[in-house]
Amino acid sequence: MTDTLTTASTATGPALVTEVPGPKSRALHSRKTAAVPRGIGSALPIYIDHAEGPWLIDVDGNRFLDLGCGAGVNMIGHHQQSIIDAATAQLNRVTHTLFGITPYEGYVHLAERLAEKTPGSHAKKTMFVNSGSEAVENAVKVARAYTGRGAVASLDHGFHGRTNLTLAMNHRAVPYATGFGPFAPDIHRAPNSYPFRDGLTGRQAADRTITYLEERVGAADLAALVVEPIQGEGGFIVPADGYLPALQEWTNRNGVVLVADEIQCGLGRTGTWFASELFGFVPDVVLTAKQIAAGLPLAGVTGRAEIMDAAAPGGLGGTFGGNPVSIAAAHAVLDLLEGEEQFAAARRIGSTLTSGLRRIAAHHPVIGDIRGHGAMIAFELTRAGTTEPLPGSAASISEHAARRGVVLITAGSNGNVIRFLPTLDVTDDLLEYALTVIEDALNRHE
Repeated sequence: MTDTLTTASTATGPALVTEVPGPKSRALHSRKTAAVPRGIGSALPIYIDHAEGPWLIDVDGNRFLDLGCGAGVNMIGHHQQSIIDAATAQLNRVTHTLFGITPYEGYVHLAERLAEKTPGSHAKKTMFVNSGSEAVENAVKVARAYTGRGAVASLDHGFHGRTNLTLAMNHRAVPYATGFGPFAPDIHRAPNSYPFRDGLTGRQAADRTITYLEERVGAADLAALVVEPIQGEGGFIVPADGYLPALQEWTNRNGVVLVADEIQCGLGRTGTWFASELFGFVPDVVLTAKQIAAGLPLAGVTGRAEIMDAAAPGGLGGTFGGNPVSIAAAHAVLDLLEGEEQFAAARRIGSTLTSGLRRIAAHHPVIGDIRGHGAMIAFELTRAGTTEPLPGSAASISEHAARRGVVLITAGSNGNVIRFLPTLDVTDDLLEYALTVIEDALNRHE
């Protein structure tokens, strides 16, 4: 009950001093139920007091290993001093002016840095908004302005946000869209590449996607195709080799803007600056959010200069987009990513998790697939020896892990995927502990 930031930073494992959730968390959850809409759920009703590195410490003094880090947001690690210092220094200068009225240098410099780091050597420009959903919305706006077309396509099992437009682009209606329609029109969802389930090569899967787009949408009417290089909420689905380059060739040939939604998989998460690099394709527009500012609200839309300039002056922007404090934090994040150390850590994490999960899968055939890159790994639960999903099966593993001091988050269109989005400072010993907890959960629930 006396955990502090200092003790958390030197901790060697989770420490539970009460049941999970503890009495203080239960009391807060009762208050939350009375004051907050039920539509805002709590996957794990443990209420956090402070955090450091890979640790979350709740109001009851329980210390949890955080392998979800806010759906990937705190990738660099909780309570990074350089990020705190950068944000604090900016707070002491100015918190807000609205870039569209009286601009500031930090915004411009961050746009320059993203132009340098995103795939491709072409001229690029960047705008900043507050969230991933806003980034998707603005990518669609500029694509429509540039092409003069109206239709937009996304892929099966994709997730792009919670605004009206992005709800129409998502794969799952439940729980994200049920009861919230009508939705934005002229939105289409095409088949994706899902090697574990469809068994197709990248070229075959691309042909299927393209055939759908040509026959059901029409290339001449399509403004943008929005893809996640590795699908996040869908279950860390990694496309077959050649799939994304084939889509790029088709979109380039047909004047369609290809948008890479790298909100979850970008900025070092996969061991590279952007996941697009892993697949050998260069998107027209790249979206960033989540880890870009280590928990402060910020998202970026970086695209070919001619595409980004299609909107008339005043057509893009927003009151809080590119807030100076968030921008300062983002510069600190990029500074930390400039060396090889963080990327090497992501690759180490991926290797440790993948080898450990394969070891477990040898004794638990309910693990049908293990996939991902870098610090973005997942396993899918299926009926043994098949590709048939076990709907909702990931929740029991996540709940068991929480009772052992490990925070895991679920994914997959069928709720049958456990995904790992750990902080990059997590050690191999801690990952091995988490794998032991997962194996224990499988022993209990299979």
